[in-house]
Amino acid sequence: MDMISSPKFEPEKLEGDTPTMRLFALLEVIAEKDQLLSLQALVEETGLPKPTLHRMLQQLESVGVLQRESDGRHYSTGVRLRRLASNLLINNTFHGARRMVLRQLVEEVGESCNLTAFSGSEVVYLDRVETAAPLRFYLHPGSRVPAHCSSSGKLFLAQMTPVQRRRLLGHMELTRFTDKTETDPVKLERELELVRRNGYALDDEEFLPGLLCVAVLVPNPNGRSNLAVAIQAPIIRLTHDKALHFLPALQRAAQALAAIESETMPTTGGNGDALQSSNSAAHT
Repeated sequence: MDMISSPKFEPEKLEGDTPTMRLFALLEVIAEKDQLLSLQALVEETGLPKPTLHRMLQQLESVGVLQRESDGRHYSTGVRLRRLASNLLINNTFHGARRMVLRQLVEEVGESCNLTAFSGSEVVYLDRVETAAPLRFYLHPGSRVPAHCSSSGKLFLAQMTPVQRRRLLGHMELTRFTDKTETDPVKLERELELVRRNGYALDDEEFLPGLLCVAVLVPNPNGRSNLAVAIQAPIIRLTHDKALHFLPALQRAAQALAAIESETMPTTGGNGDALQSSNSAAHT
């Protein structure tokens, strides 16, 4: 039996603070339905006023993203949107390769693994592969978690310059999620210095009770990294010592992900401000 023990991160329908993002959100609503949808059905689905929704549908229809069916009342995906979806599937080797690395890591360590990036003041889950173990915590891709109490977030914070970090943390609310969440800026700064030296970070029940995570950055030869890979498991299976034991596997996955990134990203040169390598991290 799965144990779903995480906050809900469900997006609201038609979430977006610009007209373009609301149009995109409308497309998401239409794409998830295995049926043709009428204007009235979409009004009931989204709660938008009929005139507003009609105008949005006209915009999407005019550029070939949606099309009106022969009855004139129902809408379906247009040729342009279907072509976009087809091209994404055909050219999805980049994301497929990254996911295979996560799958291999899960097979090796037996626990859920995820790929994250830093966005604003939060960590966003780019991809995640779940363990087959019956007891697990679930955070789906697109979920956002606070930086100050997540293993990946600490890595991203630790590689910033002191000025950048003070500026960000000075405007962040260091919310206490558990008894172990560090909310003292001075103590957090000391921990981040240790993270920088070690090259890895732990979240020891600091965001969710009973959850332990260990993460390393995906190396970026051009400077600071905005990707981290992490192992996440309940503390009844993943102890502190076991997390350190998994570091070599985690680092191999990070190197594999870095190789995939290097095949798709242009070389721009950097400043070497990334965290130090942690080949001997388990003995630090």
